Amino acid sequence: MAALSLFAGTASAAPASPPTASGPAQLQSALDGVHRAGVPGVFAEVRDAGRTWRGASGVADIGTGRPVRPDMRQRVGSITKTFTAAAIMQQVEQGRIRLDAPIGDHLPQLVPGERGRKITVRMLLNHTSGLPDYIRYAFPSLQEMSPKSLDDNRFRRFRPAELIGMGVDAPAASEPGATPGAYSNTNYLLLGELLEQVTGVPAEEYIARNVIERAGLRHTGFPTGPRIEGPHSRMYEALWGLLDPPRDYSVYDMSWTGTGAALVSTMDDLNLFYGELLAGKIVSRSSLAQMQRTVAVVALDGSTIEYGLGLHKVATEGCGTFWGHDGTVWGAGTISLTRDDGRRRMSVAVNLQRWNGPDSSGEPRHHPVDDALKAFSRRAMCGDAGAGAGPAGGAGEVSTG
Repeated sequence: MAALSLFAGTASAAPASPPTASGPAQLQSALDGVHRAGVPGVFAEVRDAGRTWRGASGVADIGTGRPVRPDMRQRVGSITKTFTAAAIMQQVEQGRIRLDAPIGDHLPQLVPGERGRKITVRMLLNHTSGLPDYIRYAFPSLQEMSPKSLDDNRFRRFRPAELIGMGVDAPAASEPGATPGAYSNTNYLLLGELLEQVTGVPAEEYIARNVIERAGLRHTGFPTGPRIEGPHSRMYEALWGLLDPPRDYSVYDMSWTGTGAALVSTMDDLNLFYGELLAGKIVSRSSLAQMQRTVAVVALDGSTIEYGLGLHKVATEGCGTFWGHDGTVWGAGTISLTRDDGRRRMSVAVNLQRWNGPDSSGEPRHHPVDDALKAFSRRAMCGDAGAGAGPAGGAGEVSTG
């Protein structure tokens, strides 16, 4: 799925010390700007050297006016991929998985024949397998620019093998191992099946026990049904102008994305998770080094990003190198990035997706929300330097699904 751009409302901010001289007022003002640009509700947490700021702007429910809160739970989409990748690396450390082993050695029934012998575990993790994404086949009306599939699949229960089959049977995106890679959710459903095979327990259960609990996360987990437990926002999908007004998809069976993008979390938990991961507390330092070996990958929106093993690298001019992920599902988008020294962390969530309507050629138009999210992200990542700093080398988009 297309994702948030990094550089990308009644306002309220939890009292906290300012993360930098930019202060709570400037962060809150930038967050309010996202709401004013057209997002119903946005909430975030920024940490710097042990100090924390939390803020929210807008509404969680357009109909009732219920405000968003900084502690709300959110469907965080493909941020799930970092959790799945960390679980795989734990099994690599235990010798049960080899990064350069063919996936056909483990799952020949899912990736048969020569393809299974060529595609390695590493290629699944860094999206160089050449397997295309299955989403356009699971939601066929999207190819006709119709939202019908979104409603048809709201309570549909997909099996991982069913979705993987859609990707495996489709025309290949590239040869296995070729770069740039092609971002594909098919890869991470296969990794979930691999994790289950080598551990003997469902992948979601293993991730909960060995990644989520190890990181000390209290409000993160895979949903057990179509509804989110705990305080959360409605999630409004515009589908590039096809849904006007945007439609609420906060109640949805997330089996369509599983170990690729189904997690629910909070901004506090995400900042904690990436801090623990980069500190070597979830996987070993050597495993983390493997995760941070990046290749060029073409995201689902056509942009090229630097992608490792479940981690996206974002270099910013004057503010350092950040690691993390972003993600979207129907109606919800999230970005979480942590500087490589672990001191500066930023997570932000919005309850509107695909707000860019089409231009005369059918391409998504630029929207003020894009600029407002960039402005908040710069401020959150860079403090005062964020007023003028941008990503180095033009690599300022997080568009990974």
